[in-house]
Amino acid sequence: MTALPRGATPGPTAEDRDATAADGADPTADSAVPAPGAAVDGATDEATETVGGPAPTGEDAGAGAGEPAGGAGAGAGESPVGAEGPSSDGEAAAGTGGVPQLSETEAELAAQRALREKIERRKAEKTAPVEAGAKLSGQAAELLAAVRAVESGAKSGEAFFASPAPTPRRAAPEPGPVAAAPVRAAEPAPAAPETVASVRAVLAEGGAPEALAGPVAGVLGEQAGQVLREDPWQLLSVPGVRPEQADGFARALLGAECGPGDGRRTAALVGWLLEWAAVRGHTALESGAVRKALTEHKVPDPDEAVQNAVAEGVVLAFQDGAQGDAAGEPAEGESPVEVLLGLDRYALAEESLSEGLARLASTFDNGAAETAGWDVGGVPPSAAELIRAVAANGLVAHSGGEAARAEPAALVAAARGLGLRAYAASHSADGRRRLAAALDDASASVTVSGLLAGVEGPGRDEDGAFALDLLVVLDAPQLDVERAAVLVESLADGTRFVLSGDPNVLPSAGAGRVFADLLASRACPHIVSRTPDPGPIGELVSGVGIGELNQVGAPGREVVIVPVRDAGEAVHRTVQLVADSVPRAFGVSTAQTQVITPGHGGSAGTRALNAALKQRLNPGPGRFGGFDPGDRVAHVPAPGRTLPGTVVSADAVGLHLDCEGTPVVVPKDRVETEVRHAWALTAHQTAGMRWPAVVVVLPGDAAPALNRPWIYTAFSRGERHLSVVHGVDQALPRAVAEIPDRPRTTRLRTLLQPPAAQPDEQRGEQPAP
Repeated sequence: MTALPRGATPGPTAEDRDATAADGADPTADSAVPAPGAAVDGATDEATETVGGPAPTGEDAGAGAGEPAGGAGAGAGESPVGAEGPSSDGEAAAGTGGVPQLSETEAELAAQRALREKIERRKAEKTAPVEAGAKLSGQAAELLAAVRAVESGAKSGEAFFASPAPTPRRAAPEPGPVAAAPVRAAEPAPAAPETVASVRAVLAEGGAPEALAGPVAGVLGEQAGQVLREDPWQLLSVPGVRPEQADGFARALLGAECGPGDGRRTAALVGWLLEWAAVRGHTALESGAVRKALTEHKVPDPDEAVQNAVAEGVVLAFQDGAQGDAAGEPAEGESPVEVLLGLDRYALAEESLSEGLARLASTFDNGAAETAGWDVGGVPPSAAELIRAVAANGLVAHSGGEAARAEPAALVAAARGLGLRAYAASHSADGRRRLAAALDDASASVTVSGLLAGVEGPGRDEDGAFALDLLVVLDAPQLDVERAAVLVESLADGTRFVLSGDPNVLPSAGAGRVFADLLASRACPHIVSRTPDPGPIGELVSGVGIGELNQVGAPGREVVIVPVRDAGEAVHRTVQLVADSVPRAFGVSTAQTQVITPGHGGSAGTRALNAALKQRLNPGPGRFGGFDPGDRVAHVPAPGRTLPGTVVSADAVGLHLDCEGTPVVVPKDRVETEVRHAWALTAHQTAGMRWPAVVVVLPGDAAPALNRPWIYTAFSRGERHLSVVHGVDQALPRAVAEIPDRPRTTRLRTLLQPPAAQPDEQRGEQPAP
C-alpha cells in the first residue's frame, strides 16, 4: 500500500500493537502518548511502511502484521497450484449442511455489539420506576414470595424450615462430536462503490493516496466523502495515519482556513491520543498528560482543546472523588483531583464489567450453608482452600504459577461431582489441552474465544446467558477489559466465577488490566497458591518474580546460558540450538522448540530469526504469498489472539493452515496482515502457551525493551529446557531487579471499590508524555 506523503512516520498499525503494548516498548520513553513525529514501534522493532489495517485497540495484533511477502501465489491473486478452489459460500458452509457459520471473529464482534446495546438499555431502565421483585424468576422469585407470605401472616415462618431439600442440579451434558470444517476469518462488509468513489475524489484533491479510500469509507460511513471534506482531520480515525499527515491533508484542502488551534483539529487530536494510549494498555489518560501532548503538537490552548473535545463527545471526562470542570479545575472548597479522559468504548466496558463483577460477588450470603456438600478431601491444601472459597462466594480470585493450574482443575472436578455445570476456560488451545489433561475430562475445558463464539462449551440458555453454574478463567491476566465485560455479561445470576492466573506475567495486549485491578481492589476473596513450580526453571522463574536473578543448579542442563557478542552471533547460535543442539541433547524436536525475542525488528528480531530458521529448517521460494508448505506460522484471526499453525497449501481461495488440528483458510488478500512466520515469536504472543524447550534471544539492542514481566513470561514458557542467548550484559539483572511492569491508567479498580475503601492513589502512575 502506498505510504502517505510528506515523509511522516506511520501511526499505530497491527504490528505496532504487539511491540508497543507489551514487548518492544521503549522504557526510556514512558509517555502514554507519543511525541510529534515519534516512531511508533518498540525499541527493537522498526517502523512499518504501510498505513491502514485494524483499528488500534491495544490488543496483541502484532502477530497479525504479516511479513513483507514477495513472490506470487495466494497473495498475488493467482492460484499457485493451478486449481480452482471452492467458492466462498461453499467454504463457509462446509460440514454444516450448507448453513453458513459465524466465524469466531464475527461471533465475538456480535457479542460486543449486544453488550453495548444491553448497557444502554440498562441505563435507560435506571431512570424508570421498578417494581420490587418484578424481574425475579426461578428460585429467587420463590424466595421473595415466601418472604412476603410470612410478612403478611399468610404462612408461618416455621413452615419453610420443613421444606424438602432442593433437587440436585443436573450434571453437565457431554458435548457431541462436531464435524471439523475449515474456519474462515470474518470478511469486512465492503463500502458502497459510490461512497468509495466520493472519498477517492476528496483524497486526490488533498494529495493523499487513493488506497485509503476503502478504509476511510469503512470508518466514516456512507457520507464519508462529505464528512472528510468538511473535517479533513477525520483522516486520523483511520488506523496508521499520524497527525502530521492529517495536517498536510487539511492544509491542501482548506488552505489558509485551517490552523493549529482549529477545533476540528484539536478534537481529532484528543481522540487520536487516547486511541494511542489504548494501544499501550490505558483505558483512560489524565487530562494533564493530554494537555501536555497537545502542547507538543502546537495546539495554542490545550485547556480549551480538552473542553471542546468533551463538549463534542469525542471523549468522556471522569473525576472520581471530587467535582470539577473538564480541564481539571476543582470545585470551590475541594482539593485538586486530576480529571481522567477516556473513550466511550472503554468507559462502557469498565462500568459494565464492574457492575457485573459486583452482581456476581453479591450472589451468596450464607457462606457456611453454601459450603455444605462440597468435598475437599483428597486434594492439596491450596486446592481445598480454593474449593471452600468458591463454595461460599460468587466471585473469587486465584493466583499462582504453572503448577497451580492443578488447583482450578480440582475445583472444577469437585463442582462436577456435585452435578454442577462447571467449565474452565484458558487463553489458548495449548492451555486448553494442558487443562484437559489435569481435569482428565476434555469436555470441561474450553478456550475463552471458543466459549464467547459459541463453538465450545455448554452454549447459551434461552436468556442468552451461558448454560453453566461455575466458570473458571485461567490465564486471567490476558483478559482485556472489553472481552472481560462481554464474558461477565454472559454469566447469569447465581453463577460462580473464578479468575485465576499468574500476576507476574505480561498483561493483556488489549486495553485494561482486569486481573491486576481486581486483586488491588480486594473486592473478592483472593486465594494465593502455595504450590511452587518445580525444577530449575521453576526456581529461576520464581526468583525473577520477586526481582532476583539467581544462579540455579541445573544438573540436567535444564537451564543453559549462551553468551554472544553481537546480533549476528545471536542469530547463528539460535539456529544452531534449535536445529541441532537441543534435539541432540534433550530429544526435543524443532517443532517442540520455540524461539522468543523482544521485538519484530532489529538484527535479531522475529523477522531476522524467522528468515534464518526458515532457510535452515524449511527452505523454499515462498511461492504462497511468502510461505511454503511446512512453514511454521502464527495466525491472528482477531486482535489479541495468536494461533500457532503450519502451512498446508494454497489455492485461489487463500492460504490453507493446520492450526493445532483445526483447518483454517486465510483469504489471499488477508495473508499479509494475518499470517507471519512463527519459529520466533515475541513474549506477548506466547502468553498462555508452553513448549518442551524454549530459546530466549536477548541481543544487545534489546536491552531497552526488557523489564521484569517480559523476562518472567519468556523464561516461564519452557517446560523441560531453557536456553538464554545472552548479549545484554548487566541489562538483564538490572531489568529483573529495577524495572517492574509499566503501570496502566484504568478506572476499574476505583469502580470496584466502595468510596470509603478507596485509597488516595486509585490509578497507576501516569507517565509523562
